[in-house]
Amino acid sequence: MAAPDPGFAFMPTAEDPQKGGIEKLSQDSSDELPVAPDQFDPQYETSRWEIWAYYSYYIGNNGLTLFNFAPTAFQNLLSQAAGNAGTLRFAGVNRTINSIVLVANGISFAIQIVLFLVIGSYADFGRSRPNILIVLSIVAFGIGFGWMGVHTSDKWQVAAGMYIVGLIAYQTTLTFWTAAFPGLARNTPQLRAKADELTHGTITRDEYDYADTLQRSRLSNMAFYIQSCGEIVILALIVGVLYGVNVTASQANNNYGLSALIAFATGVWVLLAVPWFVLEKRRPGQPLPPNMNIVMVGFWQLYRAVTQIWRLKQSLLYLVGYFLLGDSLNTTVTVIATLQNEVVEYDTLTLTYILLVGIAAQAVGIYSFWWIQQRYQLSTKTMFNAIIVGIILLDGWGMIGIWTQTFGFHHVWEFWVYQTFYGLFVCPWYSYSQIMISEVTPRGKEFLFFSLFSIIGKTSSFIGPLVSSAIIDASPHGNNSTPFYFLFGLSCLSAGFLVIFLDLKKSRVEQERFLAEEELARAKRQGEDASQGS
Repeated sequence: MAAPDPGFAFMPTAEDPQKGGIEKLSQDSSDELPVAPDQFDPQYETSRWEIWAYYSYYIGNNGLTLFNFAPTAFQNLLSQAAGNAGTLRFAGVNRTINSIVLVANGISFAIQIVLFLVIGSYADFGRSRPNILIVLSIVAFGIGFGWMGVHTSDKWQVAAGMYIVGLIAYQTTLTFWTAAFPGLARNTPQLRAKADELTHGTITRDEYDYADTLQRSRLSNMAFYIQSCGEIVILALIVGVLYGVNVTASQANNNYGLSALIAFATGVWVLLAVPWFVLEKRRPGQPLPPNMNIVMVGFWQLYRAVTQIWRLKQSLLYLVGYFLLGDSLNTTVTVIATLQNEVVEYDTLTLTYILLVGIAAQAVGIYSFWWIQQRYQLSTKTMFNAIIVGIILLDGWGMIGIWTQTFGFHHVWEFWVYQTFYGLFVCPWYSYSQIMISEVTPRGKEFLFFSLFSIIGKTSSFIGPLVSSAIIDASPHGNNSTPFYFLFGLSCLSAGFLVIFLDLKKSRVEQERFLAEEELARAKRQGEDASQGS
């Protein structure tokens, strides 16, 4: 089940709102037409074929390869290598199998933080983003096919390295794929028509903003929905592959079957990625600020976002809640996955069938959330709150398993129920959390806040697994459910921030005030420059 990278799916306009034919309705900065710099350039208008090519890449990069089954293959080899002892020496310490998986996960995200700081700016600036996506995709393809040579327990160290690098490749490809979404969304004919109506005064700013939100929500949710439908077809084909290699015949066949399905899904990814590589309209990113190179600008953006967000209390509140809840959810999914692998004893066919149910539920969940929001004209915040309740229930479910073996992710039937519940009520987080970022970000400043939310997302994914690993290692009997104490508390704390205290109406007021202050400061600087020049 794919988990889109947190912090990248909001819809930037531009750092300089005057570039590219922006029209003003008045001198008030709140009346600026909020569109992307390439909005009125016909060569960059989003076509139906381009949107479907964008969806196609996401169907291929569905997570089955390096996010779902590669961790299973890694944990499976660890279990066989550990034998009855149940522990292996990893990162200088004897650890349980689940602890090793969590540490490897944390290492992967820690590396991603550094990598993003170095190359993350290419997602926003210049024209290199599509080429970087192609290079990163090729690395991911190589890792996916490479699993064909790693399916025996004596290669568990190699599997550890492939898991870490593969997760980095998967997450970074999602990052640079998602970065194309802003230009794609705001260059659709529908939103261009709304922009023209706003320019001619036939609709209000509020009506335009609602159309903008709805268009972003539609494209984001449709991408996730179509990916889920495509993933079901791929999983059905994978079942045929597994029967072809006779995975039920022996442990060796099961090991080989895991590697074979990773390679097969990688081949599908290659085929579905090509249309996007060819059909994407390479819209220009932001120009580099004076006297800066592409690496420096990433640190500069992060510094500016950190210093400016203190003036936006509601945005800061969401940032804190996003950090806490993102940490909780990312770690919860990893912990449950390790428990699931153990309970089903790494049976590849059973894992595939369970995942099929999960992906089908995911498709229904995404579509249902989107339909309900449209049908009843509900706000993004309302939908987001419903998802938070689902996450808390998930952690509470796991926490019960600390005290009893009768319930709490100890039985195969629970994972069938879990995949259904997760798909229906929790998976929409990956769409709505990103839409919420755009709700608390001032127009024209999206690129600036992009770095901050991205780093926060990476950091949360790095801390949670390491803390959970330490909790397991510290428990008297190595109880793999003990992280749920930490995760349940973290989810409840974040709910307090996001459900009770976050107010999007106040956020809009703060954003307008922030932009007005920025405009006054800019006018003052221009006046000072003019007086000095004279």
